[in-house]
Amino acid sequence: MPNNKNKVVLTGFGPFKDHPVNASWVAASTLATIGFPSRDDIDLVTCEIPVEYTTVKETVPTLWNEHKPDLMVHVGVSGIANAITLEQQAHNDNYCKKDFIGQCPADYKCVSTVPTDCLMSGIDMDLVCIEINNDTNTPVNAVTSLDPGRYLCDFIYFTSLNIDRSRTAFIHVPPLNDPYSAHELALGLQKAILAMLSQLRDNDH
Repeated sequence: MPNNKNKVVLTGFGPFKDHPVNASWVAASTLATIGFPSRDDIDLVTCEIPVEYTTVKETVPTLWNEHKPDLMVHVGVSGIANAITLEQQAHNDNYCKKDFIGQCPADYKCVSTVPTDCLMSGIDMDLVCIEINNDTNTPVNAVTSLDPGRYLCDFIYFTSLNIDRSRTAFIHVPPLNDPYSAHELALGLQKAILAMLSQLRDNDH
């Protein structure tokens, strides 16, 4: 029988600096626990990724090749965010901030063979944002952004966008309980993913 499930790969980051417990991985793993109760057609795979440039470059293509996702969603924490932040684009250069093990990319670029400085997701984050904010059952607010920050969040997003821009997304979450709990963040991710899958389905048709 054919597999008609939507394969979604959801990543979060491990600890770093001021975030010994990274809200992005807590939110992703909480969503893995609660799942999508109203849907039986979503196959969710979660992965915690260390805050390391080299590991991102090795792990992300492997996730694409192994799982062949219909949707790839990366999640990171932002200390200045107070809402679910949907990032529309990512950058290829100026990665001069050292990662968790004190390293930077050799040329400060994400993908040296790609001449472009910026890639945009084919998913319309403004539409996803509207769906989240209009859903009274989703206990978070959402905003959109064009600046993922020139660190591992931006770096992992560009890495995936360079593989498939049509079905890649990045979401910044606030720190835990500032203002949202892990469960509330998971519900925000849940709604975002459903909105993205709906948009991809409409685009395919």
